[in-house]
Parts: sequence; C-alpha cells; structure tokens
Amino acid sequence: MAIGSLGLVVFEVSAEKVRTFDGLKRSGTARFAYHNRQGGKELPEFLGPSAESISLEIRLSAYERVNPTKEVTTLRTMRDTGEAVFFILDGVPQGEGFWVIESISEEHSYFDNRGRPIAIKCSLTLKEYLPTME
Repeated sequence: MAIGSLGLVVFEVSAEKVRTFDGLKRSGTARFAYHNRQGGKELPEFLGPSAESISLEIRLSAYERVNPTKEVTTLRTMRDTGEAVFFILDGVPQGEGFWVIESISEEHSYFDNRGRPIAIKCSLTLKEYLPTME
C-alpha cells in the first residue's frame, strides 16, 4: 500500500516490497529585516515565510525486496539535477509547491560476497521549491 511519494519514488509497504521512511522532521522560519533606530531597539519588518525544510531517513534493503544501489542512484540523480518534485503523504501534497533534495547522507551496511551493499540507510534533507511566478 502506498504511503506517499517523492516524485517517482513511491513509499510503500506491501507483501512485495517495503520502501518507507522514518524520523520525518519539518521546519520553517519567518524572514525579517531589521531597521536600526537611533537610541532604541531595532524595528523588525516581517518579509514573509522562508522555504520549509524536511529531513527523513530511508532504509533501503535487499531483504525488503528493493535494490539499494539502484534506489540510492535514483535519489542521487534527483539531487544532482535539482529535480523539483511533489512530496505527497497520505494523498496530500506537502507544502505549497515542489521539493528538491538538498542533501543525502548514506550509511552502507551489510555487503554481499561481491561487495554490493545489501542495506543502505539514507538521510535526506528536502527543501521547498517555489518557482518564480512570471
């Protein structure tokens, strides 16, 4: 059953395959400009919200019927090309637009007799991407 997706990467749990994530954290901030005032505290001016960030961990395991090397290559390609995609959870697009993979940290563990990874844990950082409106 599909839990959500990041572009063409579908998070799912089924008898055939397990590709899911853990530890999702979402953060955002407000943007302010500060104007100095003679003899007093600065005056903050609200400029708007900043782009939000999401971090999550994905465990890719051959024991769960995914090809870890192929899956991590897909994620790297998305990062390296700046591909902007929808991030969907429970059928609902997250944020106001698209998301890009800002960074990937990989932990390779459990290798087969040919040196191929059997399991890779990826920590992803996503950044909200709102193209300019022209």
